[in-house]
Amino acid sequence: GELFKTLAGKHSLVVVEHDMAFIEQLGGKVTVLHEGSVLAEGNLAMVQADPRVIEVYLGR
Repeated sequence: GELFKTLAGKHSLVVVEHDMAFIEQLGGKVTVLHEGSVLAEGNLAMVQADPRVIEVYLGR
């Protein structure tokens, strides 16, 4: 995680990850993809609360 934080201070990074605790450590913008399209975008709290994300990934 520390390497990503250091690099993110100087570069743009694309991180593909399903571990939300790790993503939370990085901070920054989160983009959720579904079937090749952007489903939601924003900070982690915003995308986790997005009804479309909840429906697609949690089935609720």
